[in-house]
Amino acid sequence: MRIVFAGTPEFAAEHLAALLSSSEHEVVAVYTQPDRPAGRGKKLHASAVKQLALKHAIPVEQPSTLKDVDAQAQLAQYHADVMVVVAYGLLLPQAALDIPTYGCINVHGSLLPRWRGAAPIQRAIWAGDSHAGVAIMQMEAGLDTGPVLLSRSIEIAVDETSASLYGKLADLGPQALIECLADLPKYLADAQVQDEHQVTYAKKLSKQEAQLDWHLPAAQLERNVRAFNPWPIAWLTTAAGQVVKVWRTEVCTGASSKAAGTVLRADKQGIVIQTTDAALCITELQPPGKKPMPVNDFLNGRSEWFPLDSVLPGVEHE
Repeated sequence: MRIVFAGTPEFAAEHLAALLSSSEHEVVAVYTQPDRPAGRGKKLHASAVKQLALKHAIPVEQPSTLKDVDAQAQLAQYHADVMVVVAYGLLLPQAALDIPTYGCINVHGSLLPRWRGAAPIQRAIWAGDSHAGVAIMQMEAGLDTGPVLLSRSIEIAVDETSASLYGKLADLGPQALIECLADLPKYLADAQVQDEHQVTYAKKLSKQEAQLDWHLPAAQLERNVRAFNPWPIAWLTTAAGQVVKVWRTEVCTGASSKAAGTVLRADKQGIVIQTTDAALCITELQPPGKKPMPVNDFLNGRSEWFPLDSVLPGVEHE
């Protein structure tokens, strides 16, 4: 088939690479977001998808919107059988969705209808889901609302981070995409309408949300640390006001009557903080201007950052 591919980050580039290595299909154009300033010099930086497309001499389109008629006319000139969309980052109006012969299909990093929206991989870990996966759907004008053509599921490991799960789904998604395209008319005919009663939304992450809130259960905080890795990275403020990033934690057994945020212990085994229901043991941290390090290295010269029985500042609640 003649394919127009639309995507932006590395996750999307993995899917484009799979299409380019397939002898069954021809990628006739690539759509990606406009180049963005990046790095200290704020120089314009091409997306991972654009870089891969240029290496293969594929035409690259970077409209700021697909809502105007000129952009839609350009898309129509490629005479695509299907448009494959993976983490593109721009909304496609119905007029654009209707241009390819078979419409547009999207590879989404969740088991739809669970976790529609911007951060499905992270929210699966954040919520404590047992499984994650990818779903290929026919796109509609709504947010991830289209019928599902194909789903593939994997188990979420107990120590899974968003970074590790992202990598697994970047392998799983391209395989599912190639399988779906091999018999696309059949998959379209058999597509399953999403159950609206099962819908959940994966809202964007924020640096503010990544602050450890000691009034949450310890198990939730442990999941937060894994869900917010590699971005925005969980963080806390010490009793003396230093902001420290937190990379690895575990839930401690045993009860304490001390207030949430109290430092119960700080030694080479971990920094143990009371939460609303249990204790959280921090085993890997990152001080300002340094790389992440084991707790033993962190406390070497910084033990006064976590005085015994001090209460760490928490999230302010209205």
